[in-house]
Amino acid sequence: MRWVRDYVPQPEQTRLYRTAMLITLGGNLLLATGKGLVAWITHSAAIYADAANSISDVVYSLLMVVGLYMAIQPPDLSHPQGHARFEPLVGLIVTLSMAFAGYEAARNAVVRFAAGGASVEMGLPMYVLLASAAIKFGMFLVISRIGKKLNSPTLTTTATDNLSDVLTSVAAFIGVVLSSLVSPLADPIAGLLVAAWIFKQVYSVGKENLGFLTGKGASMEEVQKFVAAAESVPGVLRVHHIMSEYVGPKLILDLHVNVAGETTLSNAHTISDNVAARLKEFPEVDRVYVHMEPDDWTD
Repeated sequence: MRWVRDYVPQPEQTRLYRTAMLITLGGNLLLATGKGLVAWITHSAAIYADAANSISDVVYSLLMVVGLYMAIQPPDLSHPQGHARFEPLVGLIVTLSMAFAGYEAARNAVVRFAAGGASVEMGLPMYVLLASAAIKFGMFLVISRIGKKLNSPTLTTTATDNLSDVLTSVAAFIGVVLSSLVSPLADPIAGLLVAAWIFKQVYSVGKENLGFLTGKGASMEEVQKFVAAAESVPGVLRVHHIMSEYVGPKLILDLHVNVAGETTLSNAHTISDNVAARLKEFPEVDRVYVHMEPDDWTD
């Protein structure tokens, strides 16, 4: 008797995950260190906010490494269906660290705004912010490509976070420039804008990962694609019941399929296998359960 689900090692998938983890952790650690030092030297609220965001990204990266490592482990007796739920669970923990970074960035900007702001030297801060934006944009391109290959919501979210960091660095850059050319208050205002971007990501990431953990279903458009694919399999007359549920970052599909009443058990089993195989061609689908029923049966 078998106690765990089928598992086929995927070394290429593992390699891509490791590459994404190394790039994310290494890049965020470099940026957090550099921006933290510059914020300490220049006392820029905008760079302080950007550094706080980078520090939260380091925490995010560490938790992502742990979560993805657990998520790609093969099924075992303690987790016979696999470890996919670890990925969105870590995502929720990361959301809390991002929220704290947003709070700290906003608090610092408000304090500096109340104090009247301060003009920030345009030299070093500008170079740091431009370098940060360039590095983050490169990380976005690489992680986004890997995320699409693996159909990984966590990596897709990480790529989106990298792109948002590009925008926050640009906002901080504008704050530094305007604090010298227009008003010292421009710097803390830019810090508040950076905090707003962080909170926007908190909402987006938290909502997505909470959906993965609480049994969110596929969209109606996706469900219609699944039904059409199942009904294209020879021997299937129609699909009269379908349910979908996210377990971790991928879907489980449960279908009730009508076939001709005189179909033999052997042929019905073959049709069932073909339906499951067809639906598993969709990258967002992990498992498929097919209930075979005679043509006149409904429930």
